[in-house]
This record gives sequence, C-alpha cells and structure tokens, in this order.
Amino acid sequence: MKRHVAALAACVCFGACSLAAWADDAPYTEGTVVNVASIRTEYGKFDEYIHYLATTWKAEQEAAKKAGFITGYRIVSVQPRGEHDPDIYLVTFYKNWAALDGARAKGDQIAREVQGSVANSNQSAVDRAKMRRVLGSWTGQELDLK
Repeated sequence: MKRHVAALAACVCFGACSLAAWADDAPYTEGTVVNVASIRTEYGKFDEYIHYLATTWKAEQEAAKKAGFITGYRIVSVQPRGEHDPDIYLVTFYKNWAALDGARAKGDQIAREVQGSVANSNQSAVDRAKMRRVLGSWTGQELDLK
C-alpha cells in the first residue's frame, strides 16, 4: 500500500513539474495591459463631452504618459445598438499589471497637476455626469503570440 501511495505521489509530482515546464513553453508572451471604459453620452451632449475629452481628459492622459503611469490612450466612437449601449470607449494602455499599483496616488498627482487640486477634479467628475454615463469597464492583458 505504501508503494502505491509513493508511486501516486511521484506521478503527481512528475505531472506538476511537466505542467510547469509546459507553461514556460507557452505559445505567447504577456503583453500590454488594457483598460476599456464604456461611455454613453447623454442626448445632445456628444460634442460637449468630446470637447472635455479633447481638453481636460487629454491633458490628464498626456501628464500620466509623461510621468510613465500609462503607455498610451485612445478614444473609439461606436454606433450603439440600443439606448443602453456605449457610444464611446476610452482605452488606456499600461506597461503591465504592476503599473496599476498605487493608482489612487498616481491619479491624485495627475489631478493636482492638471486641474489644480483633487477637489477640482472631483467637481469636474460631478459636472461630467450631466454629459455622460459610465456603463462599466474591463481590464485585460494582450497576449502576444510567438
């Protein structure tokens, strides 16, 4: 009985080692981390919201990029399928998952730099609520195939 248990344990260990070795030979490398926010502008507020994106939001993204917090950003306009679907996606690129560490402190630093204070940034968020709704967001990682 002890030999059977020992043999089973050896098989499990061998299998685990094989799995680890296989993981090292994955057909991809981990790439950029991407956050996508789904936005729906309020009726008649699209141009006003785009103006905000072209001014304050862009300044924040450029400051974050210059500070090395992000690697890039994009705005994608889409045709919504229904009234509860987004019409804009805000896409932010990060070097890796570790770049998200300390996000609050990094965001506060950018808020002070671009809008003068965190309080001003918070008021700006309240004002933006009149122009758009955030429907949600997701964060994922690109897999670069070998």
